[in-house]
Amino acid sequence: MELLEQLEQYRPFNEQEARDREELLRRMCSGEDLYTRDNSAAHFTASAWVVSPGRDQVLMAYHNLYDSWAWLGGHADGERDLLSVALREVREESGLVQLRPVFRDIYSLEILTVNGHEKHGRYVSSHLHLNLTYLLEADPEAPLCCKPDENSRVGWFSPEAAIAASSEPWFRQRIYSKLNAKLPGW
Repeated sequence: MELLEQLEQYRPFNEQEARDREELLRRMCSGEDLYTRDNSAAHFTASAWVVSPGRDQVLMAYHNLYDSWAWLGGHADGERDLLSVALREVREESGLVQLRPVFRDIYSLEILTVNGHEKHGRYVSSHLHLNLTYLLEADPEAPLCCKPDENSRVGWFSPEAAIAASSEPWFRQRIYSKLNAKLPGW
C-alpha cells in the first residue's frame, strides 16, 4: 500500500495526530520532495517503538545529539517504504538483528521540530521531521551495541521508565506517553 493511502486510512489517536495527519496529507499532495533531505524545510523520518513480546519493556538509545534517551529511527533518505527505514535504523542504532513488526501499518505519526545544530562539522538549519512510527518487537535478551557516531548507550526500560529517562519534556508528555497509552491495544 502506498504511503498516501496509508495516511488516508490512518485513524488518529488524539488531536495532535489528527492535526499532524492533515498537514502530512497536505504536504504529500503538494508535490514537494519529502523523501530526501534535499528538502531542508521538512522531510520524512521513521521511528520505532521497540517493545518486548510481553509489552513490559521498551528499547531506548542515548542519542548524543539530543543528550537524551530516545526512541530509535532516522531519515528516509530516498526510501519510500518507511517501515523498512524504521527496521534499518533500529538495526543500525541498536545492533539488534531479529526484529518483528507487530503489524505493518503506521503505529503513530507526528511532526517533530528539529532545532538548528552542527552535524559532522556542518550547520543544519532548523526544520521539520515528518515522522511515522512503527511498533516493533524484539527479544530483550538479544545482544545490543551502540552506534558511536549517534548514540552512546542502548538499553531496555519499563514503559514508564522510558518516559522518565528522556530529558526532553515535549517528547515525554506528547510522544512517549502517547506511544505507551496505545500499547494495550496491540
